[in-house]
Amino acid sequence: MLARLVRRGAFLVVWPGGTRSEYGDGEGFRAGIHIKNEQTLRALVLNPGLGLGEAYMDEGMVPVNGTIHDVLCVMMDNLRDFNLPSLAFNARLGRLLRPLLQANGASQSKHNVAHHYDLNGRLYSLFLDRDRQYSCAYFPRGDEALEEAQAAKKRHIAAKLLLDRPDLEVLDIGCGWGGTALTLARDYGARVTGITLSEEQLAAARARATEAGLADRVSFELMDYRAMDRQFDRIVSVGMFEHVGVPNFPAFFATIKRCLKPDGVALLHSIGRFEGPGATNPWIAKYIFPGGYSPALSEVLGPVEKSGLVIGDIEILRLHYAKTLAHWRRRFSANRDAIASLYDERFCRMFEFYLSGSEVSFSLADHMNFQIQLMRDQEAVPLTRDYMFERERQEKFASASD
Repeated sequence: MLARLVRRGAFLVVWPGGTRSEYGDGEGFRAGIHIKNEQTLRALVLNPGLGLGEAYMDEGMVPVNGTIHDVLCVMMDNLRDFNLPSLAFNARLGRLLRPLLQANGASQSKHNVAHHYDLNGRLYSLFLDRDRQYSCAYFPRGDEALEEAQAAKKRHIAAKLLLDRPDLEVLDIGCGWGGTALTLARDYGARVTGITLSEEQLAAARARATEAGLADRVSFELMDYRAMDRQFDRIVSVGMFEHVGVPNFPAFFATIKRCLKPDGVALLHSIGRFEGPGATNPWIAKYIFPGGYSPALSEVLGPVEKSGLVIGDIEILRLHYAKTLAHWRRRFSANRDAIASLYDERFCRMFEFYLSGSEVSFSLADHMNFQIQLMRDQEAVPLTRDYMFERERQEKFASASD
């Protein structure tokens, strides 16, 4: 299997009995692994999409002469030209089981969110930016520091929301730790309602609003998006749509339409995939984001059209998340001892695999981010996109002068 798979790079395997094999042409990415026992070997062959991550977590497989990131770079670089039968089978199975795996009713959604977002709050402060933006940053130049790129992301989103007058009512679906909501209130004069299913995030967001003196302009609620029954001038959702699930796309966009005023504007920011419909990696689904799925645009646009919403703009963000994840991965590594004290070494290996696997999915595979601007009335925004760029430049210069 490895002889067929690894054509580029250099990949060393130390087998359970101690024998060594080398694969690839020696050009490009280089890595090696030591498979310590036959049980791990069987798991890697039968279900590599799940087995590789579990083997690293449980130390049945350890990198040699490098890190797990090096291993994943070799694997993903070669998978671009070769599809393992076991991976293809599991992808087909995942699509068939989508109605079950991505049902994501209100109670299941809350359980799924708690699995990842109700972890110790200090964990995220140890590898995210100061505002705890847990979504793709925006790199206009490509070499921005993480804080600068996350601030640019918020300006980019605000420009597309057309926050052209004070006191606009904004709904933030999946508000995280409140950073975007607080920014829209503080810098753009909006009145924001943020909703989340994470009790940890809710408590932190409310505390931040009070600390910033914005509790009169920003409120946060523990609420499923389907339960919202108010109308807003603007709606924003950043990094939450990946938890909705394809069976619920019609309900999600129906909520956007129901909650958007006739002249309102909404902005959806989500992970997507270039190569059409697929399935969530089984390791990610089990350990990181149960019920999660990053859709192809072809899976999103149909439900949008059926909802009656109008698409005003679509932008594809290529490689921006790869850069974001590289920052997170380096910060996680720098704070690894502190994170291990919160949890344990196995947890650290799990998160290392998650961050590296995600990064190479954006840099070497088919993952990307998209932003879709939505409205009920196609006259809700100016005829050309110039207003986006002008407002974004104004805010950037204002921020630099401060």
